[in-house]
Amino acid sequence: MAVIGFTKLEALFRKAASLDIHKGHAKEITDIVEKKLHDLLLAAERNANMNGRDVIWESDLPITKGLQETIIAFKKLEEELSIDDILAFLASVPPLKYPLSAQLEAKLPEITGALLVVLAKVIKAVDDEARAVSHETIEKASQILDLTL
Repeated sequence: MAVIGFTKLEALFRKAASLDIHKGHAKEITDIVEKKLHDLLLAAERNANMNGRDVIWESDLPITKGLQETIIAFKKLEEELSIDDILAFLASVPPLKYPLSAQLEAKLPEITGALLVVLAKVIKAVDDEARAVSHETIEKASQILDLTL
């Protein structure tokens, strides 16, 4: 199960970056965001361990200023993601060594939403003339996220 369904994903991309997506691109987009979410949690796990804790706190996440601003922007879009879908995704990947704190778990929808907004904006920046998303722009945006997040 994906962290977001197609209808919500389509609405979010329109609001966040004035982009239209095709149903065939939804899995590609959600796969990228799910990978980045898991990458952030793996980094947070490392930080928790370095701080001598066996629970991952929100402060363990490597949230940059830009990502923090995007979390705020996501909240302003008034879109909601299901925590159950996000937790179902996390249950399908190799488990983290430490559990997430309740506070961090509650923040997962907005963090995931921010990652979706970041991806939408990067896709738009890669090809600012296009209204529709292509596989090539998704791939370029994915490469940029791999270098930066």
